Amino acid sequence: MSTLINWDLAASTAAKLAPAGPKLSGLEVSAAVADLRKMADRSVPYVHQITGLEVAADLRDSQVLIVDRASWAKANTQGFSVMLASTLVRVEQRAREQNALKPAARAISGTVTGAQLGAVLAFLSSKVLGQYDPFAALASESSVPSAGRLLLVAPNIISVERELGVDPADFRLWVCLHEQTHRVQFAAAPWLRDHMLSEVNKLSSLLLGNMDSLGERVSSALKGLPGSGTAADSSRGGVLDLLQDPQEKAALSHLTAVMSLLEGHANVVMDAVDASIVPTVKTIRQRFNSRGKDRGAVEKFIRNLLGLNAKMRQYTDGARFVRAVVDQVGMPGFNRVWESAEQLPTEEEIHQPALWVRRMGLAG
Repeated sequence: MSTLINWDLAASTAAKLAPAGPKLSGLEVSAAVADLRKMADRSVPYVHQITGLEVAADLRDSQVLIVDRASWAKANTQGFSVMLASTLVRVEQRAREQNALKPAARAISGTVTGAQLGAVLAFLSSKVLGQYDPFAALASESSVPSAGRLLLVAPNIISVERELGVDPADFRLWVCLHEQTHRVQFAAAPWLRDHMLSEVNKLSSLLLGNMDSLGERVSSALKGLPGSGTAADSSRGGVLDLLQDPQEKAALSHLTAVMSLLEGHANVVMDAVDASIVPTVKTIRQRFNSRGKDRGAVEKFIRNLLGLNAKMRQYTDGARFVRAVVDQVGMPGFNRVWESAEQLPTEEEIHQPALWVRRMGLAG
């Protein structure tokens, strides 16, 4: 295990820095946890009905956890430790070969990066409503390496439903529809976790091969951020702009397409329900989409730096792709996407769904 990131420090730092959640009594906390678990269970048959994916009928390979912000951050340090394990080992090996990283320096580096990651997770811990984590189970402490886990962040869900002034039961079910869809996706495509892990490793390997220019690229990316005085393109992705090599861009393009597919598909499912299932769904969506207008300058800067605005575009682009494919070939035709990595859409196909339909031999 690499020591370049102190994962325990990252988790504890995030727990200390995370903003306080909504004030709730012990009884209110217990009631909210029980209700979220109920809504998580209730949402699965709807996901099954909408997606037509039979795995939704029996999701025994993963678990649902109702967590607070600190627990979400801890879970993500475990997931990151899996995703970055081979990358960090290669960084250490390269540093040793160049005699550039002494044990004392490595310990200091681990402390610094752990604290920095903790600060990032603290910020994100108050923004995320839910997350399906397929990677943390691969951590050494996991006794069930095949199991993923769905995290529902209770204080954030409660904060947003209060902020929007929407019906709590409707909002919780609506959120669970999205998050349970992610759980179903990985159950329908059991190869997907290893594929994504391989692609992350490929991208990180390419970045390691271009370390000499990394400082210059960081500087260039920062200059393009809002508030720097040089930003000219609002579509820039913050840290994503560090990728300039053609191979890096190709690797990122594939991951972007996969994430757009997953997020877009989940959004389509959560919006496919009508008022008979979520009576106030139209109000929820309208108010939820308007939230970003009130963000302050500092939060907008941080979101852009972390690439969160680019992630939001993935929801929109992916949903547009899913709807277009389903309109052309129906949900059974779309579900071919879960059969193998070769069936995944490219980023070009995300923006031109007809290309994917044609490649799959579905065009009539």
